[in-house]
Amino acid sequence: MRPRIVGTPQIRKEGIDKVLGRAKYVDDLERDGMWYGATVRSSIPRGRIRAIHYSPEVDWSEFVVVTAADISGKNHIQMISADQPCLAADAVNHCDEPILLLAHPDKRRLPEAVAAVRIDYEPLPAILSIEESESQHEIIWGPNTKDGNLFKEFHLEKGNVDDVWATAAYVVEGEYRTGAQEHLYIENNGVIAEYSDADGLTVRGSLQCPFYVHKSLMAVFDLPPEKVRVIQTETGGAFGGKEDYPSVIASHAALLARKAGRPIKMVYDRMEDLAATTKRHPSRTRHRTAVDKDGRLLAMEIDLATDGGAYATLSSTVLSRATLHSTGPYVCPNVRINSRSWATNTVPYGAFRGFGAPQSIFAIERHMEQIARAVGIDSAEIRRRNFLHDGDSTATEQVMREPVILDALLDHALKESDYTAKRERFTRENPHSAIKRGMGIAAFYHGSGFTGSGERYLNSLAGLDVTENNKVRVLVCNTEFGQGTNTILTQIAAEALALSYDDIEMAPCDTNIVPNSGPTVASRTSMVVGRLIERSAHQLISSLKESAGLADDYSRSEFFTACERLREQQGKVESLCRYEAPPNIYWDDQKYRGEAYPAFAWAVYVAEVAVDTVTYSAEVTNFYTVQEVGRVLNPTLAAGQIEGGVAQGIGYALYEKVLLKNGHMFNNQMTNYIMPTAADVPPIAVFFKEIPFAHGAYGAKGIGELPHDGPAPAILNAIQDATGENFPFIPLLPEDIFLRMAIRTPDVPAPDPFTPNEEHAAV
Repeated sequence: MRPRIVGTPQIRKEGIDKVLGRAKYVDDLERDGMWYGATVRSSIPRGRIRAIHYSPEVDWSEFVVVTAADISGKNHIQMISADQPCLAADAVNHCDEPILLLAHPDKRRLPEAVAAVRIDYEPLPAILSIEESESQHEIIWGPNTKDGNLFKEFHLEKGNVDDVWATAAYVVEGEYRTGAQEHLYIENNGVIAEYSDADGLTVRGSLQCPFYVHKSLMAVFDLPPEKVRVIQTETGGAFGGKEDYPSVIASHAALLARKAGRPIKMVYDRMEDLAATTKRHPSRTRHRTAVDKDGRLLAMEIDLATDGGAYATLSSTVLSRATLHSTGPYVCPNVRINSRSWATNTVPYGAFRGFGAPQSIFAIERHMEQIARAVGIDSAEIRRRNFLHDGDSTATEQVMREPVILDALLDHALKESDYTAKRERFTRENPHSAIKRGMGIAAFYHGSGFTGSGERYLNSLAGLDVTENNKVRVLVCNTEFGQGTNTILTQIAAEALALSYDDIEMAPCDTNIVPNSGPTVASRTSMVVGRLIERSAHQLISSLKESAGLADDYSRSEFFTACERLREQQGKVESLCRYEAPPNIYWDDQKYRGEAYPAFAWAVYVAEVAVDTVTYSAEVTNFYTVQEVGRVLNPTLAAGQIEGGVAQGIGYALYEKVLLKNGHMFNNQMTNYIMPTAADVPPIAVFFKEIPFAHGAYGAKGIGELPHDGPAPAILNAIQDATGENFPFIPLLPEDIFLRMAIRTPDVPAPDPFTPNEEHAAV
């Protein structure tokens, strides 16, 4: 009997090279004759470009200079809507927008040259918040928005909300805000570009989605697909921050490479990466909820707004996921949701782990806490009474056909955290202590894979081939950037082929070699792409049995001998499969109704906190996570995903604050953009309950985004339990706690968490 590989903690495929320092990141790579590139950026949030002046103190003959006039194709970055210029031509719409590019053989000369370019502007009034954008009734720039400054809106209605308010026992209202968040991947954005008339364009870089970059380069250079090649280099983290932005930096390096006639390397330093690249969308969510005397939900009215920044990027899909998760894992017969994404003159906001769900789940889970207090029911019990169960339907009328075990997850979380006993003890001890302790719960779900019809539109293709030196290669464009793609997909292939883990390797992530298996986003890699690899393996075995005489109970040597026979017949040994939607998954894009996701991952988190009433700092002292993510394919990697997501969520809740000054991020350094260190992350208990999903690879669902959704509301709920104070926004910094608890200003609106005034920022 062959040993199992799926479900076991295999060594990471790229792990040894990383540990030994052999892994080559983009800034480790050199090309013959390579020069270096830099970007000249806007210093104002909005205005028209009048003129560009080059200081005579610099010998510009030594430099290559690229402007929008050098673009031979479309001056657009190709995302969902092509509204973002590759280079600003006539106007700028946010600080740090790229205007022109410079290249030089000595990268030490570039900062001086960038500073020697002076741009004359005609400044225009800037819109820097959701509220300012909502109040504008004119289009403030170009055709990138409709209906004023609105990027996208969704309207969702179930039942009859208006008939409920008059008869409800309680009506609870609240407004909740979340701030921007920086990805803080270890490796900054970087690429190397090469161009020749004969071969076209080749870009190597730190990126998530090679075919996204490929699509933008084709448009900017007006080249056919075969003349554009994108290769992912070893990538040091992404979290969504290298989904859309690499299309920008790749286009810039490529423009310089074509004009210079030599390879160009562009690697941002940390300050530029922080100031100029996309971040998590800030949000404002208003809840109005009707409940009966027993705390059961009767009606939910939700108004959700996100700040999309200057260009649309991925705002429409982020808004969609935020909308679909805004009711939480609860059943409610009457629901109305209005959601909008607004344009502002700030850096475009884009993809980030959770993709809109952390914003809306923060709001609903903080709101459930207020409902519990209004009705006088325990926080755990108010959730239990309203959980979705098998056969219930969501706001989009998706029926829960897969098992829903939220009650079991809650029971496990309460037991492991000793929730009830600790709450009772803290209630006794807090009045006599300067350290106030509390417990907080968050229950939530996360849809696995693309929303709605997304996977059908992607039509992903993936598979396997077998090399002449007896290695099976996984053929996908799904990238490894720390989360375990290489390991998981090779485990799936090895299990399905009944080979050893060492017999499988990943093909280079090169658009000339691998098919378009879709982007590495949306917690889809293990579930969706892994399933394609599993099917491709079974398809390959069938071909070998039919055409090459492979026996049912084959050995390793017999497998590869059969592969050689098939190669002699067909010239290659390859098996590819295209995406097939699970049955009963239908989504109506026009009505915004139906099965939003083929499967959901579910979780209940409990945070234990301590609030120091002398320093007004809040600390997470213990954290407990219980989740159902289908089959756990690699327990070590799965636990790592949960632990990393919780750590990132702690930063989102208590530390990471993007400070804007006239639209520019002015705390764009690791010294003043504060994130949690190892000393700030508590012990994290991780528990899984496995219910395999029939249409995921070996039963897997998505896991990567789920753990970022729950920490922030659990932590803020715990802080309210400890202090009795309701803080409806994140990040919650010590100065915010001080303003509420020491100065006692509960009726004064909290400072805007993502565009604070300068006095508050300096506290």
